[in-house]
Amino acid sequence: MNSQRITINPITRLEGHGKIEIFLDDKGDVATAALQIPELRGFEKFAEGRPAEEMPRITPRICGVCPTTHHMASVKALDALYQVAPTAAGKAIRELMYSAFMLEDHLLHFFFLGGPDFIMGPQSAPAGRNILGVIGKVGLEAAGKLIRLRRECRALIEFIGGKVIHPVGCLPGGVSKPFPEEERRRYKPTAEFGVEFVRFVLKVFHDLVLGNKEYLDLILGDIYKHKTYYMGMVDERNRVNFYDGLIRVVDPDGKEFAKFAGQDYLQHLAERVEPWTYVKFLYLKKVGWKGFVDGKSSGVYRVAPLARLNAAEGMATPLAQEEYQKMYAALGGKPAHNTLAYHWARLIEALYAAERLRELLEAPELTDPDVRNIPTAVPKEGIGVVEAPRGTLFHHYQTDSRGIITKANLLVATQNNQAAMSMSIAKAAAGLIKGGKVSEGLLNMVEMAFRPYDPCMACSTHALGETPLVVRVLDSGRRVVRELRRH
Repeated sequence: MNSQRITINPITRLEGHGKIEIFLDDKGDVATAALQIPELRGFEKFAEGRPAEEMPRITPRICGVCPTTHHMASVKALDALYQVAPTAAGKAIRELMYSAFMLEDHLLHFFFLGGPDFIMGPQSAPAGRNILGVIGKVGLEAAGKLIRLRRECRALIEFIGGKVIHPVGCLPGGVSKPFPEEERRRYKPTAEFGVEFVRFVLKVFHDLVLGNKEYLDLILGDIYKHKTYYMGMVDERNRVNFYDGLIRVVDPDGKEFAKFAGQDYLQHLAERVEPWTYVKFLYLKKVGWKGFVDGKSSGVYRVAPLARLNAAEGMATPLAQEEYQKMYAALGGKPAHNTLAYHWARLIEALYAAERLRELLEAPELTDPDVRNIPTAVPKEGIGVVEAPRGTLFHHYQTDSRGIITKANLLVATQNNQAAMSMSIAKAAAGLIKGGKVSEGLLNMVEMAFRPYDPCMACSTHALGETPLVVRVLDSGRRVVRELRRH
């Protein structure tokens, strides 16, 4: 039998663009596979020579889906650069906006990107494996509630940030304007509605996914599993926190491996360049790069929802904590290495975000008019860190004495998972493709290996024009023997 090469280009239901290369051996089994990002990222160079205060307005342009995350990491870097802490009200208003963003972004992923694989079935007809198919399953009323919640969350983000797509409301030392009492009253029902809606979505997940043996076997099975390190931000009690805290890393057995402040990230993380992709691979410096392998001796680690829950010791809100305990009881304890459980963890985090939104709307300091401390120090270097929906995000700026950027380093959330995503794709492909037999449904199941990570390639790639899906099967002479195209 001739050797073959299968290319899935572009991959679907993610942010940005990427392709999967699968190489088969002479028996038609998978020899190797990889996730490749073919476009160049250039925002770090764009930043050089610009005033630092422009960064919270420039970096949200990296992505139209998670601009709030880049805005927040950037302004926290400016806090450090100008050596000024936000006021209590400024911090509360920032976290309020960020909780609304995390809630609506996690639900966006579940309904539009990851959920269709489970709710419609991994090998269901592609024409129905999308948001419209999901609406058909969960009902128009639920779809209406989803739209209402997203609209209200985004209105809250727009009020604080000035704009919902590329917010500008956060400034070094705080925010640009107070949060009035009438806005507090306006959004309290939104928070209550958010809590109830996410509980409903969790019930849907329990009924349609966990209640289906086929899907449950996929979640618990070996095809979608890796034993890696895990990283996430935690508060003073080691509970998940999106906005502020220390970075905690646990090993594949769940034992604390490291715990550090964001400004010390260079002591713990390192970047690796591969010649076949424009995305850098992050790994744990003290373990070292050992290739695309898992286990305690490999520096590969994972971030984002399941990794955050693995790295933490619990959730800071009561309902999310209940769901956290249910999930680990079902998965057999911590840490859970089941990649598809990222979808489950994402919904638990959405519940935490809704509960945190409710808590902040009760906070007395929220409506205090003292929303900003004015910076006075001479800038030199600043690092800001937040937990993005897709993992830990670092912004690191160096400037001259006038505050002009001389160097910018952005460790984008998805980069943390790049090595793990390549490994997951290779393992899924090897487990699913045998004897050269390939179908659209099997290729979708290969893509299912990266969707739990909710990758945001838009942070690192930008492309123009049509993006048709083309799958080519080549013989040993690299001649195309079959081509499948999807627009």
